Amino acid sequence: MVDRPRLIVGISGASGVIYGVRLLQTLQSLPLETHLVMTRTAEVTLAHETDFKVDDVRRLADVAYRIDDLAAAISSGSYRTIGMIVSPCSMRSLSEIAHGITSNLLTRAADVVLKERRKLVLVARETPLHAIHLRNMTTLAEMGAIIAPSVPAFYNRPQSLDDLIDHTVGRILDLFDLESGRVKRWRE
Repeated sequence: MVDRPRLIVGISGASGVIYGVRLLQTLQSLPLETHLVMTRTAEVTLAHETDFKVDDVRRLADVAYRIDDLAAAISSGSYRTIGMIVSPCSMRSLSEIAHGITSNLLTRAADVVLKERRKLVLVARETPLHAIHLRNMTTLAEMGAIIAPSVPAFYNRPQSLDDLIDHTVGRILDLFDLESGRVKRWRE
């Protein structure tokens, strides 16, 4: 029996890597065991968009894996998790997941989550979208994945970029029924 529910966090190389970092920061205060996998392009994006170092981000998770570790625990369906969030999710990663291409641990873990009928949330980061992007998202939605683009809300009257990021992260965690305390809810 698992002491704490396990949640996989994937960070791909799309712009918006701060969503993945803030997600991990938020998850530290929740009764979960977090498992992190970052693509190599996520590591590059992290350096371009933030002051965080890769090791800083890895330390935010309970367990961190190398992207090429296809024998990792999260690559097996027998390793029990409540699901996976890929935040941000590049169109490359989204496409590979949609087509069952498991060339790295992030896409393999997502494939496992889908085949085990666990919750997979993809925080898609791209604009504009062309027909192939939309078809891939439709394919994934038909397989049970949740496509949750990082679209800001303004009804909560954000005062800073942090407010926008926190709201998005909170809404992503809502999909797992996890209360983060980061969401200013409509009419509450």
